[in-house]
Amino acid sequence: MRVHTRDKPYKCSLCDRSFSDSSNLQSHKRHVCSNRKTYHYPYCGKLFKTNTKLQLHTRIHTGAKPYSCRHCPERFTWRDQLKTHLLKSNNEGTWLTCNICQKKFTYSANLKKHLRRHEGVKPYVCSECPKRFCTAAELKTHQLIHLDYKPFCCGSCGKYFTRNYTVKSHFRRCSDMLGFNNV
Repeated sequence: MRVHTRDKPYKCSLCDRSFSDSSNLQSHKRHVCSNRKTYHYPYCGKLFKTNTKLQLHTRIHTGAKPYSCRHCPERFTWRDQLKTHLLKSNNEGTWLTCNICQKKFTYSANLKKHLRRHEGVKPYVCSECPKRFCTAAELKTHQLIHLDYKPFCCGSCGKYFTRNYTVKSHFRRCSDMLGFNNV
């Protein structure tokens, strides 16, 4: 009934948002307010929960590559990249192979997630709708649509988006339309 009347009696004590259902408020608190990100990277506007994650993010902008191969001069931004390089180029380590499609993985957790897709196992269920997901990350991304939380902003027109890849795609089209790429 409240959906139709637009009555929103459940108010968040942390950010003043209101909801028509108590479960939506609880979900909002779990996924938005309790996960407030306080470390800000000024050059791209991204926010992080910890200073360590902020420092890791700076590698993207600075081009820092702290992981080096002991067999060649190659350097890498992330440890996972070095591990994959060692497997591919130096046959160092062991690939984990999917027994269904033969896709190779460097970490067992990634293989396990991949196998769920073959098996059709979707253990992560949205609390707001009947949708199910293979990974917790997919569920978390999906739940943002129920919260109307749009943290990604187009630098050209100021429009907000739920997902990072959506704003990137929009930005390319938007800046073309506004003529920024012709300068």
